[in-house]
Amino acid sequence: MTRVDTWDTVRIGIVSISDRASSGVYEDKGLPALQEWLTQALHNTLQFEARLIPDEQAIISQTLIELVDAGCALVLTTGGTGPSPRDVTPEATLAVADKEMPGFGEQMRQISLRFVPTAILSRQTAVIRHQTLIINLPGQPKSIMETLGGLKTEQGEVLVNGIFAAVPYCIDLIGGPYLQTRDEFCKAFRPKSAIKPPTT
Repeated sequence: MTRVDTWDTVRIGIVSISDRASSGVYEDKGLPALQEWLTQALHNTLQFEARLIPDEQAIISQTLIELVDAGCALVLTTGGTGPSPRDVTPEATLAVADKEMPGFGEQMRQISLRFVPTAILSRQTAVIRHQTLIINLPGQPKSIMETLGGLKTEQGEVLVNGIFAAVPYCIDLIGGPYLQTRDEFCKAFRPKSAIKPPTT
């Protein structure tokens, strides 16, 4: 009999926050980018809960609460993290938080600073609500991929770790499902004592 490695099914919320995309002025590219990257990164069977919403703080907070209540282990947002008056994603995220996880935002800015000095204007953050990790990502698909996956040389050597390397263990620690990454695409970092073999 052929061995079949199986992992927990994981529900993930993906939220694109944009006044213009949500009103149909232009096509949203954040949700497809997030779904494609996560599908490549994880062995788990994934169930996506996708939302396209405007830059309204109350709507953002309510959407995050709904996704947590729906059983999402991870919620990723894109957009609304700059300094303009309509950029309120961090405020909406912090308003529903049990704990803030500032290291995620710090690392995202370190990655983006390798490309543009204006990365210091970004206000991405991450929080925990109940047993869910919520992370605010940049708005551009290229930046989403760089901050999640990190930067590598042409030979595949890691220059800067992306934030997703720390996501599976964080979700372990807050009582969520076991996320198994595809190591060739994005290797998660866990202590040896926290590594589980697949069930068959």
